[in-house]
Amino acid sequence: MAFLLLIFAAAFWGGNYIVGHIMVGELSPIILSELRWLLTAMLLVALYYKSLRNDFNKIKASFWIIFFLALCGQVLFPLNLYISLQYTTPLNAAIYLSTTPILVLGISKLFFNDYISRANIMGVILSLIGVVYLILQGNIHDINNLAHLNQGDLWAMGSAASWGLYCAFLRKKDKNISGTVFVTVSSIIGAIVLIPFTLYLLLTEKHSFDAIAVNTSLLLGLLYLVICPSWLAYLFWSKGIAKVGAMKGEIYTHLVPFFGGLFSVLFLDDKLHAYHLVSLVFIVAGIYLCSKHEKVGITSPIAKGI
Repeated sequence: MAFLLLIFAAAFWGGNYIVGHIMVGELSPIILSELRWLLTAMLLVALYYKSLRNDFNKIKASFWIIFFLALCGQVLFPLNLYISLQYTTPLNAAIYLSTTPILVLGISKLFFNDYISRANIMGVILSLIGVVYLILQGNIHDINNLAHLNQGDLWAMGSAASWGLYCAFLRKKDKNISGTVFVTVSSIIGAIVLIPFTLYLLLTEKHSFDAIAVNTSLLLGLLYLVICPSWLAYLFWSKGIAKVGAMKGEIYTHLVPFFGGLFSVLFLDDKLHAYHLVSLVFIVAGIYLCSKHEKVGITSPIAKGI
């Protein structure tokens, strides 16, 4: 049962790519992010208000690190992702996200001087080769393409970088603050930070209230984003990790970009090309090498149950 919970959680997070791709055709990425976290914050506060009250002093003492993590995880990560999905496919965005373990390794070395082995360095090189191969779409003879990146690729890289920062700095979170409280506070911060940007867009002629067509697909999309990737996925993951442990659960983090790419092919008819597979081979090999002799502290936050 624990493994099923972990798989469902990864699938829900993977589905965020598909729903996000569809919804950015109707809403600005900023407005979409604001609605997602505002509604999620309201739901989680209603569910966990007693825990919030009990942990208030801990939250106050750790406010700035929680704020930084929320900025990376609740604001920059999904916002960059939703912007990227306006210009690139969910399949491409999912592959870029799969480089997160390598980014975490580099960030952890830079800021915390974590140990990096020769295998880790080789893993970073292999993963970079995979990313460059994806950017070039397998056409290695046309290096000039690197100077004319699809802006969706750049935003997707920004999304992966934001998540990498979130993963690396999660070690600074007070471990005495419960996971549910941490996610609830992060959702509140994310919603508040996005308010001025959302208001600016809504007050412009292009993004006026009248321009937002409230329809069934929009409501169902928001319902999915709030219920599945923002709440149930976290709940399922926490319960699964509690049963199997963080080390065994770590492997399931790689199912998130897998499901994102799979759903993209199945539901959006994205074409799976040979260069996607070649890129994945290099990136997966890089992840394997980067995970060897891994030091405590750079394990994925999802595997820790956030």
